[in-house]
Parts: sequence; C-alpha cells; structure tokens
Amino acid sequence: MDHAILTRGLERRFGARIAVDGVDLAVPRASCFGLLGPNGAGKTTLIRMLLGLIAPTGGEATVLGHAMPAQRRDALARVGSLVEEPRFHRHLTGRENLLVHAAAREPAAAGRIAAALGRAGLAQRADERVGGYSLGMRQRLAIARCLVSDPLLLVLDEPMNGLDPAGVLELRALLASLVDEGRTVLLSSHQLDEIERTCDTVAILDAGRIVTQGPIAGIAGTEPLLEIGCDDARRALAALEGLPAVGSSEWLGDTAVRVTLAASSDACGVVRALVLAGVGVDRVEPARPSLEERFLALTSALGDS
Repeated sequence: MDHAILTRGLERRFGARIAVDGVDLAVPRASCFGLLGPNGAGKTTLIRMLLGLIAPTGGEATVLGHAMPAQRRDALARVGSLVEEPRFHRHLTGRENLLVHAAAREPAAAGRIAAALGRAGLAQRADERVGGYSLGMRQRLAIARCLVSDPLLLVLDEPMNGLDPAGVLELRALLASLVDEGRTVLLSSHQLDEIERTCDTVAILDAGRIVTQGPIAGIAGTEPLLEIGCDDARRALAALEGLPAVGSSEWLGDTAVRVTLAASSDACGVVRALVLAGVGVDRVEPARPSLEERFLALTSALGDS
C-alpha cells in the first residue's frame, strides 16, 4: 500500500453548490501531508468524506486500502482524527474522557492511555476536569485521544489552534516521531509557515478543486534566487534591468532586493554589475519563495480566472 489516502474524482454537492469538485488526492504512506486552502475551499468537507461523516455525491476514495464509505468500519479502525474544535465531557477528567473513548475501541486501547497522555504533554494535568482546560490543552487531549487507537493514519484539522509557541514545537516533534514510526499524518492548517516546517508534501485546495500537489520544495519553487542587501535598492533594480544573468528582480525594501537568476547564471556576475554601478552590497544570500508566497499566488490566480 503506497498511499494511506487515495481519491479519484471525489465530489460533494450541497444542492446546486459544489463544495468538493473532482478531487484526485494521493497521500503517501508514512509521511506528513499538508492540506491547504483558504476559508471555504472545501478542506473540512473533504476531510469529513474521508472519515465517513458525510457521503460523497461522486467519485471514489480509499483510506488505508479500504473503500469509503462502504468499508468505513475497517478503514477507521486504525484512524485517529481531530476535526474542528475538539469536544469532551467537561465534568470528567482528561484521563476519564480517554477511558470513555477506549471503551468503544478494542480491549488493548485502555492500556495505551498513559502513554498517549505523556506523548501529548498532559501527564501532569490528566486528572483535572476538562472544564478547566484551555483550548490548547483540549487540543492536546484530542491528540492523545487519537493515539489511544494506535492509528496508522491521523487526520488533524487545525491541531495547532490555541497552542503556545512551546506547544507548537512539541506538536511538531510529536508529528515527526509518528511519521518515523511509519504512521501517516494528514494535517489541515492555515498556519502556512508551520506546514512548511512540518510537512513533506502538500496539496492546495481552492474553490473545491486541487490547484497543485506534491513535495513542498517543488511547489514553493526551485528556481535559483538571491536576496541581496545593499545601500540603495531602487538603484540596484535599475542596474539589474536588462542584465542577461537576471531573469527577474524584486524590491524588498529600501535596502534589499531579490533576484531570480537566469539558467546557469552565477551570483558573481550579478554582484559585479551592482558594484560597477556604484551600489554598495553588504549581503548576498541564497533564497527561495516561501510556501506562503506560492499559496497566495496560486489561489489569487484561480480567483481572478
């Protein structure tokens, strides 16, 4: 099984509105896969179909090799999920909530509770009532609830909501350790910088359709870029205009420009041209477009079409 999730032409309509429109999604096994898209792009609807919470109106999907929703029971036996804000029995403790969840799973599930609480960073707060938990703590408890089922696949919708910076770092490390164990994580988030740090592969969804998907490095861009610090960015742009070594140049502020090199060009010729034009150069660094920049470019282009 090369893919934990595979869809072909998956569709969901709500009356005349198409929320998910012919989606072909391929989530590699033992990877952290990011699902990106602006509000209303169809991410949560797609996740709900993958979890069997709503039925598709067209196309097909398999989860862990099982057809959805026909083989929902077999597929979800090894799936842990967090969709939107997690819900718990507020009058029970964190540990008691997990015991209730484990009772609906296989007999071995209860024996995983202590380890799951520890991995989620809640070992010291497990016996407090959930009604006193912050949003970040409830997010952690939801992750622990996923781990109780010993999942091969975790589907996490905005799991970093409410986490402080230390909590985000801990979650990032936890997700990396789960992938190292051979598990697959499907992560939906608006925090593009965290997706870039955490995920191997991403799909960008907009208006219910996949705009692009693949390894982050390839989507963000592979063209050779330089970020150049200088004493006068506008004069630097004038000096670079029409230079054969430069594919394009961009103003980043009064003292910085970004340059896309033409094929097989080197940085030395660019710096030499700036110096000969009287521009003071104090910094030259390799760069590449961020995932956020690529995301905005792709979704804006679709919106304008």
